[in-house]
Amino acid sequence: MFQNKLLFSFAFFVVTTLFFANAAIAATHTVKKGEELDEIAERYDTSVYTLLELNEVNDIEEVTEGFVLKLPDHIKNKKAPVEKKEKKETIDDFEVVKTLTVEASAFTAYCKGCSGKTASGIDLKKNPDIKLIAVDPKIIPLGTKVWVEGYGIAVAGDTGGSIKGNRIDVFVKTKKTALNWGRKNVEIKVLK
Repeated sequence: MFQNKLLFSFAFFVVTTLFFANAAIAATHTVKKGEELDEIAERYDTSVYTLLELNEVNDIEEVTEGFVLKLPDHIKNKKAPVEKKEKKETIDDFEVVKTLTVEASAFTAYCKGCSGKTASGIDLKKNPDIKLIAVDPKIIPLGTKVWVEGYGIAVAGDTGGSIKGNRIDVFVKTKKTALNWGRKNVEIKVLK
């Protein structure tokens, strides 16, 4: 009888310890070499903004290899969701209205002084995976779908003080990606 109670107590201790250990482990993510914060946010079905806020980080560049990220409460005791395979739009799905060569630079929602909201009302911090460009609406109306060389299909969803004429700004998730993009001439196709 005593042995049964002892065995039951030991089993209960082991199961409880494993349960709480798994809960603690599942509530964090250690950033691995080459991982981007946007990829981590997508894996755990959350946003970059939520991860930054939860971890009290002001600049995305602070999240580097080895950084232990706290994950939102809804993540605890859940495994990372399986990647969903969605059909991506291709240029073949549209009619090309016109082709232009433009000067393109890149921007992010996490710059000093940026609100993260576009001229068309899109919150980029809540939609970090959106493909969006800033345009001169006299050249490309807001809401227009556009294929951009080296970027893909995007929506014309923002304007900017320096975006005049044949000039665009592509939205990217990180400052590092924006700096890597630089400023270059690209071909774009306005789609219908």
